[in-house]
Amino acid sequence: MPADIRQFFEGYVDAFNRSLAGPVDSDGIRRHFAERFLAAGPGTVDAGNNDQSFVETLEKGYGFYRSIGTRQMRLKDVSVVPIDDAHQLVRVFYSADYERKNSVGEAPSIVTIDFDVTYVLQSREAGPLIVAFIAGDEMGLYRKHGLVPET
Repeated sequence: MPADIRQFFEGYVDAFNRSLAGPVDSDGIRRHFAERFLAAGPGTVDAGNNDQSFVETLEKGYGFYRSIGTRQMRLKDVSVVPIDDAHQLVRVFYSADYERKNSVGEAPSIVTIDFDVTYVLQSREAGPLIVAFIAGDEMGLYRKHGLVPET
């Protein structure tokens, strides 16, 4: 695996954690994405622009992450499959800690959730950029671990 891809995702995790701890580091997050990108999850596909609308989406997203008790994300592993000279399929394995609110009178507990996201990166002169990502059922994991209510 090219070292710059692991470093790229280490930088992404650092920006993610800064965004949890304080103001959203929109510049830090945005520098990992191409000017346009695709986002897919269970039953959804969206095209995004790396512009002010993305900043607003990030603000809402990190507000949600904080509201469910997200404390920290860690990079566990990175698996790279070259597609061609300019593109890679990258599966990134993460682990995140959440402070789960328990029943009245009980202290909060820390829940650790492992998950992965698959990315398509494009190599550019300045370094790789995310052109697409595919995430699993994030809300299902949150429900399973008691971080959001069952629907």
